[in-house]
Amino acid sequence: MYIEFNDIGRLIGKGGIKIRALQDESNAKINIDRQSVNSEGQTAVRLIGTREAQQQAKSLIEELFTDKNNAPQEKQQKERWAALPPMIKNFYKEDPAVASMSKERVAAIRRSNNNIEVKHVFDNEETSELTIPNPVETFEQAFKDYPDILQEIQKQGFTNPSPIQCQAWPILLSVIPREERPGPNVLVMAPTRELALQIEKEVAKYSYHGIKAVCVYGGGSRKAQIDIVTKGVQIVIATPGRLNDLVQANILNVTGVTYLILDEADRMLDMGFEPQIRKTLLGVRPDRQTVMTSATWPQGVRRLAQSYMKNPLQVFVGSLDLAAVHTVLQRIYLIDEDEKTDMMHQFFREMGPQDKVIIFFGKKAKVDDVSSDLAIANIDCQSIHGDREQQDREQALEDLKTGTVQILLATDVASRGIDIEDITYVLLDFFLVSRKVNQIDTILKLYKT
Repeated sequence: MYIEFNDIGRLIGKGGIKIRALQDESNAKINIDRQSVNSEGQTAVRLIGTREAQQQAKSLIEELFTDKNNAPQEKQQKERWAALPPMIKNFYKEDPAVASMSKERVAAIRRSNNNIEVKHVFDNEETSELTIPNPVETFEQAFKDYPDILQEIQKQGFTNPSPIQCQAWPILLSVIPREERPGPNVLVMAPTRELALQIEKEVAKYSYHGIKAVCVYGGGSRKAQIDIVTKGVQIVIATPGRLNDLVQANILNVTGVTYLILDEADRMLDMGFEPQIRKTLLGVRPDRQTVMTSATWPQGVRRLAQSYMKNPLQVFVGSLDLAAVHTVLQRIYLIDEDEKTDMMHQFFREMGPQDKVIIFFGKKAKVDDVSSDLAIANIDCQSIHGDREQQDREQALEDLKTGTVQILLATDVASRGIDIEDITYVLLDFFLVSRKVNQIDTILKLYKT
């Protein structure tokens, strides 16, 4: 990347304190190459480290100079946000039974729900004065003032809140009349098309006062998505790339967004979407309600929370550290490389008629190679990775869900948010998968119920 020559001192900081801090936070080495200058007279900055570290360092440097360049625009921004209708928060009315809970009762409920923990992410004077809502034990306690929503929840067969829901619902509930706002009211950002489409599918199950939702993602018909967006929707579910495309083209207006959800935030950062996320959030009102979900709690997610959330609460079940799922039998096999294919074929032959398996690979080419080998061996399977057409990816998941095939070969594009309840086996690291966190998250998701 390149920076203005006059900004070198700002990047280095007094005695090198700033550049050292940026290197520590990003885990990337930052070298300023004063001898390398582009045609615009800008100086080259070399970022050394993993792809994730380089992307994080680049975002931090851009943020450093964005703050400087945006200073004269602060007044204009304040006037822009002041023109929007006021946002009503804290409309949640605590049920009397919930409000009267003793500290011992609250602790017991959290403990019985897989050791729920809730705390302020950042400690300061403001957070010390904020009250953390008590957990609810029933949906009626959370939605007693909203019978239409309660009825929709009951239609889906839900009887009691899950452990995360019993503490999260009292925190998350807030609203503003949608007829007063331009553009969508709710924006959900997800890392992959598959997860975005699955969220849209879940939203479609709930009918409430004519609220409309649309899913916008790369690989889908841009024209069709634009047609739906321009007709007016209240909920937009999007991948960062396509969302940023529509916002920059002035097709999608996000100034009216009052409820922002960053789903699988850690995965979006892993995929290098931080610049698109930050660019999009510049157009969203600062007093929005923001929710981030994440399987892990890395420095990048913490930094996003610090930048775009005010006095956030963190709710998690059990521990933030990765741990074994005790309801899943886990086995480790040490196999010579030249024996893996034979073992895989033997595994497939021993599968029962109702069994289903997802096998993760580290490279797209390996998925294609194994898929071809299985076809030659007359073993039916489906495959999913980033280079396949969107309709083929959707068909692959549908075939596994319906039982048309029992075997799905995948890269980490299928590692988050894929909801297939009857998976019986997940094979990890079969051909040297380099990253395991996402696949472990898949096991957690598949067996969470």
